Amino acid sequence: MVVERNTKTATGSDRLKTSLYMNIKTVLLVTGFLLLSIHAFSQEKQGNLQIIKDPLIERLQQSRIAFNTAAAAESSSPESSRPKGTRGTALGFRVQIYSGPSRNEAYAAQARFQQQYQDIASYVSYTQPNYRVKVGDFRSRSEAQAFMREVRKSFPTVFLFTEQVVVYY
Repeated sequence: MVVERNTKTATGSDRLKTSLYMNIKTVLLVTGFLLLSIHAFSQEKQGNLQIIKDPLIERLQQSRIAFNTAAAAESSSPESSRPKGTRGTALGFRVQIYSGPSRNEAYAAQARFQQQYQDIASYVSYTQPNYRVKVGDFRSRSEAQAFMREVRKSFPTVFLFTEQVVVYY
């Protein structure tokens, strides 16, 4: 017994699938082209940028600049060991002069530093397993680096750190 297939209906459904596939492909291609051309045309538009700035921000920036230049001038002139004003903290720089496991050596390094520089604060901290001695409360990196070059004569292993420092407003 021989089974015959209806080749006309199978070919018709294959044609339908092929034409549907081609239609979807054409629609996707046209949509993609349209989206890309819209994106390209939107890039060509030129406009004006208007910056609206509050005058209080400008005044605050000017006062901060004046304060920082005044603070730098005060730190370079040796008038008094402690500045007058309100004490606070700000992000600044300190110079590390000692790091090691010995508590006695840390305090000895601090004492030796205090003998040479009485007017500069020193801080001993312990972060397991090392004691660290950091000195100074510098607002600018250049000021801290200049002091670091000076201290390097007595303390050969010095490093510069960014951290919260004591400031007077």
